[in-house]
Amino acid sequence: MSEAPLLSAERVSMRFGGLRALDEVSIELAPRQVVGLIGPNGSGKSTFINVVSRIYEPNSGRVMFDGRDMAGVPLHRVSMLGISRTFQNVRLFATMTVHDNLVVGDTPAMRTGILGAGLALPSVRREERAIEDKVARVAELLGLTPYLQRLSGSLPYGLQKLVELGRALMPDPRLVLLDEPVAGMNPADKRALSVALSRVRKSRDVAFLLVEHDMTFVMSLVEYLYVLNFGKLIAKGAPEQVQADPQVIAAYLGGGSRAED
Repeated sequence: MSEAPLLSAERVSMRFGGLRALDEVSIELAPRQVVGLIGPNGSGKSTFINVVSRIYEPNSGRVMFDGRDMAGVPLHRVSMLGISRTFQNVRLFATMTVHDNLVVGDTPAMRTGILGAGLALPSVRREERAIEDKVARVAELLGLTPYLQRLSGSLPYGLQKLVELGRALMPDPRLVLLDEPVAGMNPADKRALSVALSRVRKSRDVAFLLVEHDMTFVMSLVEYLYVLNFGKLIAKGAPEQVQADPQVIAAYLGGGSRAED
């Protein structure tokens, strides 16, 4: 890696009782890079994302983000530090509009607080205008402008996934963790998400860590791949190189493994 890593996980281990979900896993990701993390079901991929996003505290090892040790960082500060994520299952507020779901994505960055909002201070109005501008930019980038006043729960699944991506982009993150973004999608929705991610990469200073089973989707986007199996890192490198690795082929043909996905 030619430049200092944006994200660096150093020998990270995570246990659940007697089960070792991650076993001294080391992964690096540079600014603006798209990195894939693949492996059979239960190989520890989602566990790794949950460690990076501070849902889990690892039992050992270290996660560094932009030169900062993430140990002890509370969950509510992760977004403020520049890390956002999506989830395997859509986690939108179904009875709220697309607009309001996007606004929620930037809530951790709001500074004026309840008292300032109640008093309608000028700083509150400036902040509200800034958020509205950000909503408009994100919606335009992802093709969501026509749907801003629609209830999120009324949208087709593919559009809901785009709204979730938009919400992750609202805090202007430097790293977005994508946890199986095309799970359950039809081919047209997958193409739409791929196009949207390409537009985001061209217009924003953001890196992506992509966990996904759909290898066609993965190979169309990533620059570098890591492969997990039974919580261990078994391969890494350029996508074409990793795809041809005998250990990777054996892991996929041999079925799933036992750790949390």
